[in-house]
Amino acid sequence: MSDRLNGKVALITGGTSGIGAETAKLFASEGAKVLIVGRSEEKGEILANDLGDQVIYEKVDITKEEEIKGAVESTLQHFDQLDILFNNAGGPVGAGIENVTQSDIDYGVHLLLSSVILGIKYAIEPMKIAGGGCIINNSSIAGLRYRQGDPLYAALKAGVTHYTRMAGVELGPHQIRVNSISPGAIATPIFYGGSQRANDLTNEENERKMEKLKGNLANAVPLKRSGLASDIAEAALYLSSDAGSFVTCQDIVVDGGRTAMFNE
Repeated sequence: MSDRLNGKVALITGGTSGIGAETAKLFASEGAKVLIVGRSEEKGEILANDLGDQVIYEKVDITKEEEIKGAVESTLQHFDQLDILFNNAGGPVGAGIENVTQSDIDYGVHLLLSSVILGIKYAIEPMKIAGGGCIINNSSIAGLRYRQGDPLYAALKAGVTHYTRMAGVELGPHQIRVNSISPGAIATPIFYGGSQRANDLTNEENERKMEKLKGNLANAVPLKRSGLASDIAEAALYLSSDAGSFVTCQDIVVDGGRTAMFNE
């Protein structure tokens, strides 16, 4: 622990498992106070209890604007400020070009893109008051390369990356930095496939699936190891800390070299 976020307050969406949970753990260990939000009450409460008084969990559905706004308001109520927003929540939308429906599109847009746009919107004012802040949006290499995700998911993640740059330009004069992280072959429950999610599995089932997943993903990158949620958490820490104070409008690719393997 080096207190790189001492005195900072962070809001992390999708904070009950995977990348969000690992980021909450790392941020807390570095001195930040953290509000984690997500839909899994049991996992969120267990994580917050494990991390101590500086971490609070609240149930939030980020596909609903009023709940995104409420998450920002809750952060201010609990901790009086907001310095870091990690728009991390997401998941598969699972729709191919030939069978995509309007329902798929609506759900995907709300989950992956509008949640980011609205998260930024409601974080601006408290960050202006604080004299600046850091916003991180979880994107994906699917937005950069072909066949890294289904077309709808890929298009929406490309939108996240581009919106990040545009927001960073507009908010720069207020000392609000906006960056995205594009994970590659990261062993998280999003890769389990189908509609089965980590929240529906026991810890033992999750562990078994995760070990198998790590082995499969290791073969997909030049480094020959699976990326971990902690790898993305470290990137988020860099962007949030003083070390990243001159970095904005950027997409940080953390993929073990996977995108270099493709020419598309």
